[in-house]
Amino acid sequence: MSRTEPAQQDGRKLAVRKIPFDFEETIDPVWHPGKPEWSHMINGASLTMPYLEPFLIRTVREAMQHITDPQLLADAHGFNAQEAQHYKNHRRYNERLKANGYPELAEIEALMEADYENFQTKPLKWRLAYAAGFETMTIGITHWTITNRRRLFAGANPSVVSFVLWHMVEEAEHKTVAFDLYQALYGDYLARIWGIWCGSWHVVRYTHKGYKLMLKKDGLWSRLKSRLRLAKMEADFLVNVGKFLLGSLMPGHHPERVADPEWVGQWADAYRGLDADTIPLLDTDHPDIPARFIAQ
Repeated sequence: MSRTEPAQQDGRKLAVRKIPFDFEETIDPVWHPGKPEWSHMINGASLTMPYLEPFLIRTVREAMQHITDPQLLADAHGFNAQEAQHYKNHRRYNERLKANGYPELAEIEALMEADYENFQTKPLKWRLAYAAGFETMTIGITHWTITNRRRLFAGANPSVVSFVLWHMVEEAEHKTVAFDLYQALYGDYLARIWGIWCGSWHVVRYTHKGYKLMLKKDGLWSRLKSRLRLAKMEADFLVNVGKFLLGSLMPGHHPERVADPEWVGQWADAYRGLDADTIPLLDTDHPDIPARFIAQ
């Protein structure tokens, strides 16, 4: 069976790519030489995914029970299938982080698990606004990471970079789904705006907890130069992602109107040409990190 399965048979399609990324047992959590702060920012974000994404899947699945539009239902099926592949890979990667120096991350995981169990008791409107809000932030993250891939990822571990950028490609592909579900069921502007704040801030807060713990463990949190490098990366994130969040506050906003980076389509085209047993590793030694894959 091909690793790429169409999520639907007619009209628009979301590809479901079953890619078991191969993270070596002794992988260095500082996967970008010379950029420990950036490495741990990504690691902190990864830590949230096995708790956030199952929550998104459950929320979308419940919303689907109230939807009759066949295209939106098909999109929602594709969304859930893609997110399931994401969190399974993130869970495997996070286990490597804990095994290779950071077992204390399990304490943060326990807090997130409790939060999302509590969130599951909230009304569907609340949960769907959160889901749409978080997915709004990912539009900005996708643009930032892909368009700045040379600066952020060149020279780094190809397994981690390929994994992160695959995730970003699929975030671009399903960027409209949670928004469309929310609009179809509720369409409440103020609640949508609240969801952007809540969904974004909650994940960013736990991401920060994760990378703060790892930087402390490495002895970097107390070093001025490291904190300045971190502050620069955090400001870079806020400026680049923040402008997309500000745009999403407009009453007529729709994610479909935000053009994807051209590289997203190039990556998808390159992946279609792979054999089913090939993991799509990018050439991070190439300064441009082109959308083509290393021969294995």
